[in-house]
Amino acid sequence: WYLVDLPGYGFANAPEKARKMWALFTREYLLERENLLSVMLLIDSTIPPQKLDLECLDFLGENDIPVTIVFTKVDKRRKAKAGKRAKPEENVENFCREVSEFWEEMPPMIFTSAKTGDGKQSMLNHVATLRQFFKEGQR
Repeated sequence: WYLVDLPGYGFANAPEKARKMWALFTREYLLERENLLSVMLLIDSTIPPQKLDLECLDFLGENDIPVTIVFTKVDKRRKAKAGKRAKPEENVENFCREVSEFWEEMPPMIFTSAKTGDGKQSMLNHVATLRQFFKEGQR
């Protein structure tokens, strides 16, 4: 089995032409990959829901591509307008509210922090479960 990091999703400091090529490649990869078990969609919990993330999740759902939402940076707060600190849990709640408009049932979600290690075991357990599905499918 392979864990693949696809190029150019989200923030990419690259020319527009390169990003468009990556987007086409990614779309084809996701749609044509017969042995794709799941997509881990990383969502930055320190910022409000992003149109690109919502569109990606919608695309995955419309094409019956299994997905797990992985919220990152759950331990951090970013400065918001008026000097307030945006709370990751508020951004996650807003993201889930927006997603629930076009998903009957929410995909699995994992909450992670690279700094504190939160969610590490959950991620490892989830990957182990996916690997087991992969092994069973190979028999």
